[in-house]
Amino acid sequence: MRVFITGASSGIGVALARHYAARGAILGLAARREAALQALVVELKTATCHLYPLDVTDAAALATAGADFIARAGVPDIVIANAGVSVGTLTEEAADLSAFRRVFDTNVMGMVHTFQPFVAAMRTAGRGRLVGIASVAGIRGLPGAGAYSASKAAAITYLESLRVELRGSGVKVVTLAPGYIATPMTEQNPYPMPFLMPVEQAASSMVAAIDRGARFAVVPWQMSLVARLLRILPRPLFDALAARAGRKPRGVPPAI
Repeated sequence: MRVFITGASSGIGVALARHYAARGAILGLAARREAALQALVVELKTATCHLYPLDVTDAAALATAGADFIARAGVPDIVIANAGVSVGTLTEEAADLSAFRRVFDTNVMGMVHTFQPFVAAMRTAGRGRLVGIASVAGIRGLPGAGAYSASKAAAITYLESLRVELRGSGVKVVTLAPGYIATPMTEQNPYPMPFLMPVEQAASSMVAAIDRGARFAVVPWQMSLVARLLRILPRPLFDALAARAGRKPRGVPPAI
C-alpha cells in the first residue's frame, strides 16, 4: 500500500501516518515543518517514508513531490489532503485580510494542489482513494470563523465535484468532516467542545471510512447528528443559536 499525506507533521496527519505505517504502507509525508517530519520518521522506525518539506499553497512544490513519490513508490493507493489551518477572523478588521487569504489558500487551493499531481495516474491505474479533510464547520457559517467555515464549505463542494468527475474511473473521492478532535488546532479553542474525540481514535474511524470508500463521513459519529440538524435548521433559528457560539481567537494561522 502506498499513501501520501499532507499536513503530516501534527494532529490528524501524524495519527493517520501511524495507522498506515502499522499496516506496512509506504508513506509520502508532506508538511512545512521538516524537523517534525524527521521526528515522525524516527517514531515510525521500520516504515518506508519519503519526506517532502513544503507548503501546500505552493503548487509547483507539490507537483515535484507527487512526481518524485510516483517515481520512488509507484502510483499511490491513497492520497490524503489533510493540511489545514484555522484562526478566528472578522471581516471588519483590515488586519484579518491576510488571515482570510492564508486560510483559503491552504484549506482549498492546498487540497487542489495535493490531488492534481496524482489524478491522471490514478485514473489510468483505475484505482485509489482521494481523501479530503473538510469539517463540520463547513456545513453552516459560524460567527468569528468566516474564513474557516467558508473554506471548509468550499472544500466539501469541491470534493463533491471531483467525486462526480471521477465516477466510473475506479478512483473514489472520500470527504471526511471531523467535528472536534483533540489536536493542536483545537487546543486554542476557549469554549466547550462537544464530543471531543482523541486523535488516534478519530484516525481509526477515518481509516475505516477510507477503506469502505465512503462518499461522506462525519467523525465522531455523534457529530453526524449535529451535522444533520444544522442542515435543516431554519435560518432565523440557526442565527439565534449560532450568535451565542464561542469564537476562536484571532491571529496568524499556524504553520502546518
